[in-house]
Amino acid sequence: MEKKENNMTFIQPDSRIYVAGHHGMVGSAIVRRLKQGGFDKLLTRSHAELDLLDQNEVRGFFQQQKIDCVVLAAAKVGGILANSAYPAEFIYQNLAIQNNVIHEAWQAGVQHLVFLGSSCIYPKLAPQPLKEEYLLSGPLEPTNEPYAIAKIAGIKMCEAYNRQYGTSYFAVMPTNLYGPGDHYDLQNSHVLPALIRKMDETKKRGEGEVVVWGTGTPRREFLHCDDLADAVVFLLTSKRGKVADAFGLGGAPLINIGSGKDISIGELAELVKKIVGFAGSIVLDRDKPDGTPRKLLDISRLQALGWQPKITLPEGIQATYLDYLSAFQK
Repeated sequence: MEKKENNMTFIQPDSRIYVAGHHGMVGSAIVRRLKQGGFDKLLTRSHAELDLLDQNEVRGFFQQQKIDCVVLAAAKVGGILANSAYPAEFIYQNLAIQNNVIHEAWQAGVQHLVFLGSSCIYPKLAPQPLKEEYLLSGPLEPTNEPYAIAKIAGIKMCEAYNRQYGTSYFAVMPTNLYGPGDHYDLQNSHVLPALIRKMDETKKRGEGEVVVWGTGTPRREFLHCDDLADAVVFLLTSKRGKVADAFGLGGAPLINIGSGKDISIGELAELVKKIVGFAGSIVLDRDKPDGTPRKLLDISRLQALGWQPKITLPEGIQATYLDYLSAFQK
């Protein structure tokens, strides 16, 4: 029986799959990819329909629906400024969401769950590239520690439920994500969408310079959200035994998802400048924090299973810029 189950995939065409956070950039990409794969029994709920911070609402939802698999993409996210300004919201809301969804999914008999984490779970000065086993091996980057601790708790929660209850709950750790549906808020967004908006608005105002935080030397890895969605669906449609061997289900069920390449913030700013068509200069504000010096994920576990990213960074930024123009020129 166990051998037969190991040869089965986590989801089948008739599986009822709940995607939490389907309005966000990541959740919407996963919904698109599942539909492309022929999975049409998808469950989604807006915040107005289901408040994931409310355990009673979450419990009622899971008890009413017969769900086979959960993809937990709902989270409070933001860049350095947002993490520094709202640490209480970042730790409370993320802990509450994942506690409610993971626990109530188990209570309702859901056997399969994918938890979306973040590469910020790894120690600030961990060796590069970042391997899954570096988790909890050193101090975190202080600017996003509350968010990282919440995500680490989610990984450990999946591990604990697998060990105690025999579930197949695993965590995927994406690198920095971007793409259609991203937030372009200058105060709270991540570096790439913020750069796109800064460059575009400065160009349209006819001004001559764009200020970029920090020294420009930190290196970051970027992955298009459609590539992340493809990786998640790839894992869910792979044989359970093969994935379990890669993840170590029953142990820390963790796997990295990235592009395998990084770029300095300075180089990224120049690339965005070229794509946006901004003719001015880039000024580095060295008084602002850099954050972690480098964050490049080791994706050898995922590559060994047979997955590779498809969207190059220039292609992805070009498509994201068009998405930005579409969103802000309505």
